[in-house]
Amino acid sequence: MTDIAKPPRPASTILLLRDSAARVDGKSRDEIEVFMMVRHYEIDFNSGALVFPGGSVDKGDQEIIADPALYSGGEGLDAADLSFRIAAIRETFEESGILLARPRGSNALVDARRAAEIEVAHRTELCDGKITFLKVLTDNGLLLALDELVPYAHWITPEGMPKRFDTWFFLASAPPEQAGAHDGKESTDSIWVSPREALEGGESGRFKLPFPTTRNLIRLGKQASVQAALDDSRGKKVVTVMPVMTKLNGGRQLRIPLEAGYDGEVFEVGAVG
Repeated sequence: MTDIAKPPRPASTILLLRDSAARVDGKSRDEIEVFMMVRHYEIDFNSGALVFPGGSVDKGDQEIIADPALYSGGEGLDAADLSFRIAAIRETFEESGILLARPRGSNALVDARRAAEIEVAHRTELCDGKITFLKVLTDNGLLLALDELVPYAHWITPEGMPKRFDTWFFLASAPPEQAGAHDGKESTDSIWVSPREALEGGESGRFKLPFPTTRNLIRLGKQASVQAALDDSRGKKVVTVMPVMTKLNGGRQLRIPLEAGYDGEVFEVGAVG
C-alpha cells in the first residue's frame, strides 16, 4: 500500500526590519537589517540554522480569530489568512520578545518599555504552554497589529520531505527600540544583520542558511531601506513556491517558479546527505 503524504503544516514567519548604515569597501552605505536567530542544534528541523522568527499555526490562534476586538487590520481577510498573521505575531513574540501590538484605543504600537514588561510577565509561560496568547492580549488590553504585516513570500516544503510546512513570510518594520532576544531554548543566539552580511556568512561557513532563507535574503538585499522594501511588496501578488527536488551528480537541484521573483528557476544546493 502506498503511503499518503501528510499535508504540510501551516506556519508563519516575520522578517523584522530596521534601517542601518554600514561601511562597505571604505564607503558609507545605507542598508536594511533583519532580525535573525540561530536554531538550537537539537531542534529536529533546521537545527543550527540562521532563520527568521516564526513557527506553526496553533489552535489558540483560531480562538483569537473569533474575537475581532483583539486585532486590527483584519478587514477582508478569511480565517486562513488571519491565522497565518496571528501566528506570525505570536511566534515572533515567543521567539524574540518583539511585540507587534497596540494598546486598546491607541494607533501607536506598544512602546519598548511596555513591551518589555509584558515579555517579563508572560513570555516564558507562553512558550511553556502555561498561558495562552489570548490571555496575554486580554489581560494587557492589547490589539494585534495585523496591518503592520506585508505579505512577502509563500513557500511549501517539497513533497517527500520528512517534515513539511506551508509557510507565509511577512515583512514588518520593527517597533522602535524593541531590540529582541532569543529564548535560549529553541534558539541559541540572535542578531540584527544585513542581508549582505548574512549571505557572506553563509558563503564563509559562519552561518548555516536554509535555501528559502538564502533566496529571501538575496531578494531583500536589493532594497535600500525598510520603507522601500515595504512599498515594493505591498499589494504585489505573491507566487507560491514549492521546490521540485531532483538528485544531480551527487547533489541536489531545486526548481522553483521563475515568476516568484528569485532571479532564476533552477538552483544547485549541495551534496545529498
